[in-house]
Formats: sequence, structure tokens, C-alpha cells
Amino acid sequence: MAKKAVASLQKGAGKGYAKVIKMIKSEKTGAYAFKEEMVPNDDVKTYFKK
Repeated sequence: MAKKAVASLQKGAGKGYAKVIKMIKSEKTGAYAFKEEMVPNDDVKTYFKK
């Protein structure tokens, strides 16, 4: 499934976006969770600085 989703993003307007995955630590349990988002290529560096 993942390969199909990534391959479909390489056509048309999808080239302007990147899938970013950020690891977030839960304050309650201390466990880590992953947050996935589609971000424009120009905003990738600023996304991780938040």
C-alpha cells in the first residue's frame, strides 16, 4: 500500500509536496507517537523547527 501511495504522488501536482514524519513524545505516558503530514517542499525545514 505505501509504495502505491508514494508512487501516485510523483505525478502532476504531487511533486510539490513531501510526506514528513515527526516523532512526538507524550507528556502523560512518555511514549513516542508519530505524526505524518503532507507539507509543501518549501515548508519542510520550517515544519521541523516548530
